[in-house]
Amino acid sequence: MRTDSPPRVVSLAPSAAAILDAAGLAARIVGATAHSPLDRPLVGGWLNPDFERLAELDPDVVCTSDPLQQDVATEAREHGYEVHHVEPSTLDEVFETFPRICAAAGDAAAGERLADDCRAHLSRVADAVSGRDAPEVYCEEWADPPMAAGNWVPDVVRAAGGSYSLVDAGERSRELSGHEVAAADPDHVVLHPCGKGERGDPEAFDARGWNVDAAVHAVDDSLLNQPSPALVGGVDRLARLFHPDADLPEPWVPTAETESDGAI
Repeated sequence: MRTDSPPRVVSLAPSAAAILDAAGLAARIVGATAHSPLDRPLVGGWLNPDFERLAELDPDVVCTSDPLQQDVATEAREHGYEVHHVEPSTLDEVFETFPRICAAAGDAAAGERLADDCRAHLSRVADAVSGRDAPEVYCEEWADPPMAAGNWVPDVVRAAGGSYSLVDAGERSRELSGHEVAAADPDHVVLHPCGKGERGDPEAFDARGWNVDAAVHAVDDSLLNQPSPALVGGVDRLARLFHPDADLPEPWVPTAETESDGAI
């Protein structure tokens, strides 16, 4: 590791890039995979990085995330890289990764500040929706086959003032039937197919013929699928869908000062 300058980071997980960006450390990222929120030299896909390109970028540390990237993390270590890997499964665990990922980039305190800022915002949202009826929600992470979103999504729904009974927080997303969704009797259906942005299709959902009487919304998948500060934006988005007349705070935005791109 270089001692005369901040670490050079390649983010093989879009969530790590988003965390470092929100913490003001984006200048330390020298490469990223597809779907990164930053304009950086590409090193392939999330599950199939280009290790020749990675070598050209000469990083001090490589960031990965999620059990699906375990093999990628192992391969990166076999190539001799220092790898920082996280696997959060709840919203609290997502926030706990912020100082850890920022520490890998040389500034744990920036991650602590970011996590504290996110928690404080969610506290304000909680105050705004306190005492209101919590609508039942079905969040769909994938359409074919239909997958009910798990991991941190139940936490996000509850932070937004909703109720979520189909999957427990911390459990992986699971395939389910229209009968199960109908039995849950959701008031809202949230479509956030992984990797498709806001291209969830409410008309296609209605065409399934499920016995579900609910408002159907297409939401940018990064707001619910990415374990990063984007989830705070997800809480803001859902709270406005579930409680449109509540006195909600302005949507969260990062407050950290961004380092100059000349820092690396």
